[in-house]
Amino acid sequence: MNINAIKQRLNSLQNTSKKTDSLWKTKPGKYQVRIVPYKFNKENPFIELLFHYNINNKTYLSPASFGRPDPILEFAEKLKKLGDTENWKAGKKMEPKLRTFAPVVIRGQENEGTKFWGFGKTVYQEILAIVADPDYGDITDEKNGRDIVIEIVEEAGKTYPETRIRVKPNVSLLHDNAATATKLLEDQTDITEIYSELSYAELKTVLENWLNPTAAVEEENPTPSVTQQTLAPQPKKVEEQLTEIPGVGIGSLPNDLPWDDETAAPAPKVDVAAAFDDLFNS
Repeated sequence: MNINAIKQRLNSLQNTSKKTDSLWKTKPGKYQVRIVPYKFNKENPFIELLFHYNINNKTYLSPASFGRPDPILEFAEKLKKLGDTENWKAGKKMEPKLRTFAPVVIRGQENEGTKFWGFGKTVYQEILAIVADPDYGDITDEKNGRDIVIEIVEEAGKTYPETRIRVKPNVSLLHDNAATATKLLEDQTDITEIYSELSYAELKTVLENWLNPTAAVEEENPTPSVTQQTLAPQPKKVEEQLTEIPGVGIGSLPNDLPWDDETAAPAPKVDVAAAFDDLFNS
């Protein structure tokens, strides 16, 4: 018997922490953090992921994040080529949006371990500009890196809080205890364990159900008897349902971070059904 394997399994069953515990849940206020090297890619701490927002009121990780085919993205491109403004806008909205993550240690909360900080394009560009500046360089270095002061500010009239960043002028240690520093660097979660990727076939089914919700409902519920059909409200035609595709909301993935541009994609025009068949069934 492999005793070590048994112990590992026991530990995994006893561990009640959630995967989303590794996400830093920001709130309005001021914080000081240290970006650290990503254990699973030590050459680059910035993890760029693409997400589809509000597809069936859920958010899905795009396989395009890893250079793999994405049926929703393919369909979006198909829509944009149909030649009219409405379908082009619908296709544009269906394209995955970028969200960048970096492993960080929150000062004063080092005992909670390394977490992932998620941010949008503007903050990402600011951080990259800092790293590219020779006066700063590698701010993630364990011994000669620099902390970042982050201020989350809520302003009236804005949908999401504003994130302001400032790099500390002096270099510092990740932690004055070498063992703790090593633990912060090594005890990291692979981000793909938090944001799981569906297969091409699974995402295609998600897209089909979104475009034709009637078919998805009928598959789950067999055709009722004649009496039931008479008494029950009749389902709307696909043409009508396509104009009522659900809007705001994030379901299958954590939603504690302020996502960029997560407004719902406008309902594609009726002829998307033909476009879908042309793309996937030819």
